Amino acid sequence: ATMARECCNEEMANRFTQAALALVTAAAAVTAPVASAQPQPTAPPDFVSLSDVDPSILMDIRYDTPHNFTGDPVDGYHAPMCILTRPAAEALSRAQREFLEQGYTLKVYDCYRPQRAVNDFVTWANNLFDQRMKAEFYPRVDKTQLFADGYIAEQSGHSRGSTVDLTLVALPAAPEPTYVPGQPLVDCAAPAPDRFADNTIDMGTGYDCFDTLAHTLDPRVQGDQLKNRLLLKDGLEKQGLQNYENEWWHFTFKPETYPETYFDFPVDPSSVVR
Repeated sequence: ATMARECCNEEMANRFTQAALALVTAAAAVTAPVASAQPQPTAPPDFVSLSDVDPSILMDIRYDTPHNFTGDPVDGYHAPMCILTRPAAEALSRAQREFLEQGYTLKVYDCYRPQRAVNDFVTWANNLFDQRMKAEFYPRVDKTQLFADGYIAEQSGHSRGSTVDLTLVALPAAPEPTYVPGQPLVDCAAPAPDRFADNTIDMGTGYDCFDTLAHTLDPRVQGDQLKNRLLLKDGLEKQGLQNYENEWWHFTFKPETYPETYFDFPVDPSSVVR
């Protein structure tokens, strides 16, 4: 009988404890504050969508797609759009008018780049096992050297909003091929007929080619390739866009609106106040 009473008392104690815990949990659920999601930061008012300034300029925003050196869409790119400070966008529009008269159109690959995208590049570069896109974008560069050689950095001028990567397309623009993940890759410095055919004029290498042949005035680049690079360079520099000597596609409008600020709002229509 004593043992029966002890078992009964123990069972009642357990039930009481469970009931008490249930009440505490319920109270906590009612009284605990609910964490609210932080809104995404937006661009200052003097940032614009390039398409709103000049819809005639073509777009091929590579980091919104898997056709880039990482092999995946890049963090922070929510839409295939070009965001720039207004002075940079207006300078491109002025250059576009002159290129159109010569039978060409500008095509942009990248414009404003959020800091989170740059961080994504750094994470990718530190992952030495991921070399899916090496055969196209860095066939002659050891991935361990991407930081030392200056191809990847922890900050980018693109994040300040006045830098753009772009090229030229002869008019009428040919249809643009679609990149299919997993398709055979071709060296970005191979002859133009062998490279990924992105409908542009021959600049000697493809876009984002991690190779010294991409240096704007590399002496090995001659003939029509050099002529095409100088056509792009001269036309943009007339409008205040200065070339980065190590990348024929990279230009920055000077003076920069935000020379020391690295922004991190996403590339998204909601980031730009109309």
